[in-house]
Amino acid sequence: MDVHSTNIKALLVLEDGTVFAGRAFTGHCEVVGEVVFNTSMSGYQEILTDPSYCGQMVTMTYPLIGSYGINAEDVESDRIQVKAFLVKEYQEYPSNWRSQESLAHYLKAQNIPGVEGIDTRAVARHIRLAGAMRAALSTQDLNPDSLKDKARQAPGMIGLDLVKEVTCQKPMLWQDGRPVRLEGELEAFKWPDSENRWRVVVMDFGVKYNILRSLEKRGCSILLLPAGEKAETIDRLDPHGLFLSNGPGDPAAVTYAVETIREQIGRRPIFGICLGHQLTGLALGGKSFKLKFGHRGANQPVKDLSTGKVEITSQNHGFCVDMESLKDPGIELSHVNLNDNTLEGLVHKKLPLFSVQYHPEASPGPHDATYLFDRFIEMMKKHYAQ
Repeated sequence: MDVHSTNIKALLVLEDGTVFAGRAFTGHCEVVGEVVFNTSMSGYQEILTDPSYCGQMVTMTYPLIGSYGINAEDVESDRIQVKAFLVKEYQEYPSNWRSQESLAHYLKAQNIPGVEGIDTRAVARHIRLAGAMRAALSTQDLNPDSLKDKARQAPGMIGLDLVKEVTCQKPMLWQDGRPVRLEGELEAFKWPDSENRWRVVVMDFGVKYNILRSLEKRGCSILLLPAGEKAETIDRLDPHGLFLSNGPGDPAAVTYAVETIREQIGRRPIFGICLGHQLTGLALGGKSFKLKFGHRGANQPVKDLSTGKVEITSQNHGFCVDMESLKDPGIELSHVNLNDNTLEGLVHKKLPLFSVQYHPEASPGPHDATYLFDRFIEMMKKHYAQ
C-alpha cells in the first residue's frame, strides 16, 4: 500500500517573497533550506542520497519523477540527504523490475518531505535569474509572509560548514562494495597484506559510494577517515595515495581540512573531486566563490584542455575555485566548463596532484570521465616507481 496523498496543500516561499504552491505526497511538513534545481532526467535515488545536497531542497526539472521506484542498490550514502524533494508530477505506481518500493514510501520512511504540483520550470527559471536562495516549505503554516520570514532566518550557504553533518564519525574500511567498521582502534590499524593493491586514504567530506566503488574496482584498499583527522594521522598510515571526496557547504568554512591538505601536498599523490577539488584550491593558496545558481545535473559540458576533447559530465556544486587567485606557476588549468568558462579541473606540473570540480564516478550521469580514476592509479604507479 502506497502512502501517496495529494490532498495536503503545501507552500514553498523563497526569501525574496516568491510563492509556489504544491501538494505534499508524504504527509505534513515544515522545513527551511537553500532551494536548488537539478536537470537530470533520471537518477533521482542517487540525487536524494548524495551527501553534497545536505541542507538543500532539490527541485527536479524533468517533470515525471518516481516512475521506476526505489531499490536497495542505487544509493550513494546510508540515508537520504536532501531537506525536501520538489517535483512537477509524482508517479505513484512504479514500473521497473528492480523496484522494491515507491518513492513516496522511501521519503516518508525517513521523514523527508516530497511535494508535487510545483511549477518546477518556474522555480528553475527564477533561480537562474535571481540566484539560488533560502526558502521555507510548509503544509502547516500557509501564510506567505510568515514563511518568507522563516526563510530569511535560515542560515545561508556562505560560511556554512556542513561537512560535519555528513562525514563518518569513526574511521571505516570500504570492502566488497560497502562500509565496514574497523576492528580495534585506528592506532592499531594495519593495511591488508597485498602487494598488488594500492593503499588509499579517503578523506570523507561526504563521499559518494560510487567513488569508493570506482577505486575498489581498480585494486585499491580503501580506508575512510573523518574530515577532522590531522595530517600526522595520514603520515602514520602511510597510504600510497590520498583521495579528497565531494561534500556539501562552503569550502572556505572547512578550514581544518584545508590545513590537513596543505600539509599533505607533495608527500603523496592526491586526487580531489568536487569539494575535495575546492579544498585543494584553497590549500594551494587560492580562493573560492559562490556561483549564482550552481551546476547540478548530468549534462554539463567540460573541455579537457590537454586533449581538446569535450566530456558530458555529472555535476553538483554551488561553489567554485577562482583560477585567478592561484599564484603558484606550477598550477595549471586542466578542465573548463563550456557553459560559463568556470574552472573545472587543475593539475600541478611538478607535484603528484590533480583535482576536478565535476563527478567522474557519475551516478547518475554519463561515464565520459571515468578515466580520471585510472589517471590516479597511474600517478601512484609513477610516483612509487621513482
